[in-house]
Amino acid sequence: MKTTKLLAAMLVSAFVLPAFAQSTPNLDKREENQQQRIAQGVQSGQLTAKETQHLEARETKLASDEAAAKADGKVTRKERRKLQREADRDSAAIHHQKHDKQTR
Repeated sequence: MKTTKLLAAMLVSAFVLPAFAQSTPNLDKREENQQQRIAQGVQSGQLTAKETQHLEARETKLASDEAAAKADGKVTRKERRKLQREADRDSAAIHHQKHDKQTR
C-alpha cells in the first residue's frame, strides 16, 4: 500500500514539476513593476477606483495567460511574444490611466 502511494506521488511529481520548471523571469519582473506602478497611482490619487479595477483585471488576465503558456511545461517563442505584447499593452494602459486628468 505504501509503495503504491509512493509510486503515485513520484508519477504526479514527474508530470507536475516540469510545468513549474519553465520560467519567464523577464515577464515576472515586468508584472511586479506594473503592480508597483498601479499601487503608486492609487496612493498618489492618479488612479480612480474604477481605473484601478480595470488595470488589476488586465494584470490578472496576463498572469492567467502566463500560467496557461506554462501549463505544458514549455513556453514557446510564439507564446513569449504574445505575453510580452500583452504586457506592453498593459503598461501603456497604466501610463494612460495615470496621466489622464481623472483623479480620486
